[in-house]
Amino acid sequence: MSSFAVMPAFTLIQYFFYLAINWNLPIAIHIIWNEFRGEKKYGINTTGSDQLHSLKKKGIDTSHATIYMPAGYDMLETIFTEIKKFNLNHFLDVGCGKGRAMCVAAHYNFVKLTGIDFSGSLCESASINLQKTQAIFPAIRYTVVNNDAFYYHLPSDADCIFMFNPFDEMIMSGVIENIEISLEKYPRNLCVIYLNPVYKNLFLDRGFKQVYHLQKLKYLEACILQKEMTSP
Repeated sequence: MSSFAVMPAFTLIQYFFYLAINWNLPIAIHIIWNEFRGEKKYGINTTGSDQLHSLKKKGIDTSHATIYMPAGYDMLETIFTEIKKFNLNHFLDVGCGKGRAMCVAAHYNFVKLTGIDFSGSLCESASINLQKTQAIFPAIRYTVVNNDAFYYHLPSDADCIFMFNPFDEMIMSGVIENIEISLEKYPRNLCVIYLNPVYKNLFLDRGFKQVYHLQKLKYLEACILQKEMTSP
């Protein structure tokens, strides 16, 4: 029995109403159908949203974070099909949540996977889902780090960074600074997969180029940004 089969039905219903209220009905129907399809296809349990109230109760500052909301499976599948042409190796999910993007990335030939999230409970869920994915793809190597992205030093070989609008402009600026420091120290070509790219201009202002753009139902948007570096 798949993990999706035992997922409480109210999780999907609750998520549907959240989407319908905060977005609109067509998007809610579109996303929920893909949740149903994707969770069953990939055998993981990542559906739902989280306002991060549990972190607030622990005294953790969530003022710069957005709620947990996983990227749609159809968006991921389209963008991962496109990213294949860049021959990337190390997938880094900044704000990995329950690990959905990392698990789907494994189905698109990524073997080295790293995720970072400041929620310990979400990191635990990500590890569980990645264990299920590793049972399908034994060769994958994954690491899940419970840390604040603002202070996180990128792995020297990370060449594909994924983000689903995980935080506000201040934190995003710090993450971009960390990316540039890493590229200066370890020159390499790097792609950023950015869903709901609210702060895309911050990347463009730092010399990244948009090499792919995707938009569905007006509000569902993703892009691939690339920065090419010449080794000394």
